[in-house]
Amino acid sequence: MPVKVFLTEDEMPRQWYNLNVDLPVRNPLLGPDRKPATPEYLGTLFPMNLIAQAISTDRWIDIPGEVLELLYRWRPTPLHRAVYLEKALETPARIYYKNEGVSPPGSHKPNTAVPQAWYSKEFGVKKIITETGAGQWGSALAFSCALVGLECKVYMVRVSYEQKPYRKMMMETWGATCVPSPSDQTKAGRDILSKDPDSPGSLGIAISEAIEEAVADKSGKTKYSLGSVLPWVLLHQTIIGLEAKKQLKKFGEKKVDVVIGCAGGGSNFAGLSFPFIYDKINGAQIDIIPVEPTCCPTMTKAPFVYDFGDTAEIAPIAPMHSLGHTFVPPPIHAGGLRYHGMAPQVCQAIVDGLIEPRAVHQKECFEAAVLFARTEGIIAAPETGHAIAATIQEAKKAKEEGKEKVILFNMSGHGLMDLKGYDLYFQGQLQDYAYPEEEIYKALELIKDLPKPQLAKAGS
Repeated sequence: MPVKVFLTEDEMPRQWYNLNVDLPVRNPLLGPDRKPATPEYLGTLFPMNLIAQAISTDRWIDIPGEVLELLYRWRPTPLHRAVYLEKALETPARIYYKNEGVSPPGSHKPNTAVPQAWYSKEFGVKKIITETGAGQWGSALAFSCALVGLECKVYMVRVSYEQKPYRKMMMETWGATCVPSPSDQTKAGRDILSKDPDSPGSLGIAISEAIEEAVADKSGKTKYSLGSVLPWVLLHQTIIGLEAKKQLKKFGEKKVDVVIGCAGGGSNFAGLSFPFIYDKINGAQIDIIPVEPTCCPTMTKAPFVYDFGDTAEIAPIAPMHSLGHTFVPPPIHAGGLRYHGMAPQVCQAIVDGLIEPRAVHQKECFEAAVLFARTEGIIAAPETGHAIAATIQEAKKAKEEGKEKVILFNMSGHGLMDLKGYDLYFQGQLQDYAYPEEEIYKALELIKDLPKPQLAKAGS
């Protein structure tokens, strides 16, 4: 029985899939004037060649040959069948996982970091500034900027900066500057520190700092880069699902019953699931499940609203499920899943009933990740542990129902830089947090005067 399937470089997808053609987001991004964001406004933050991808009406967007050459360093990634996990669970389900942890930075993030760095260089950009939660995005962008020859600076959420020092060292090895956020280098950071000198930080705060510094360069040679949420980010990640489809055919699978990915801002979940959402729009019967932490219940508890993408209200206003842009999450070890909002495209898929979000506590995630490590051998990132936990839930459900389901999940990154979390789990020091709903609505009071998004389904 084959346990993994590879593709050759010749078999790698040559185009990205643009979900907006089949599931258009009915609510646009808004600018500071509360009106639909113009390309000119977005151009102060991002290169125009990336913005063009966000508004493209093409279902398939070509991957430039130079970008393919860069991606060949680790792509295509393998698709594994989790036969050893299946045996441990005694499930009739066949479980597959796309192993994105084989990239040089150890996660799915370079799938968009490489194109973003390349398009930025093509547009004349000299420096990219970004934020990072657990450090996966920061290290991926540092790696990508090193490949194409750009300067890179990263504001890293302070609690992760302290929990995961080796992520900072990875960024520095690739030539980037890494700063703990909130910092004293921006007004946004200083304002936070004046109120709470011991602030653990948040992605919203780090985004504010990165954007503030990027837009301060009026020459246009410095741009901001985001590792999730935005349309071109999710577009670039669809290479994951497109490869997985080809590999499942090589395994002899004719259909998939369940597709699972963890979700913080939406990038790795979208990358695996969007090509399957296309199938579902066209009649396929698939359960598609984004999984988030119970302590950061953006999709499972928060309402669909217009909210700022950052704490200081500098970023565009996005239509999304949001916990409020002032949200400061508990310091769980899945640092990449602590964002207050969610990608508008993912939110539209929720509104349309195409996906069914689920929340899981962190102790269950570590328990699942440990079982995965002791069967499949891979130590997964805490973020990936959420997808593994939901996969185990679905495999047990298949056993109860006596059904031979095909379950596919995204192994979005390895956990070799996250062993402190495993150590705390083994010591019994991890706690489960359930974020109270009253805190959500207290935070949303701050945006009560913003426009309200339409809840209309997009259709197809």
